[in-house]
Amino acid sequence: MHQLTLTLPPDLRQQLDDLADATGRSPEDIALDAVRQHLAREADAVLGTAGPLADAHADLLRRLGE
Repeated sequence: MHQLTLTLPPDLRQQLDDLADATGRSPEDIALDAVRQHLAREADAVLGTAGPLADAHADLLRRLGE
């Protein structure tokens, strides 16, 4: 796994530490879960936009691929 350093404002860091303490998890695990959830939501949004565009322009895309 690659390492990423993230600088958080003090209030967010405190909230992260409080949540970690309350749930018995590490701040790193909570942050990793948050990033995964965010990426999944963004991917869904992109697919939700790209799918209809691809459908609407399927003929053009097929001709460009020939």
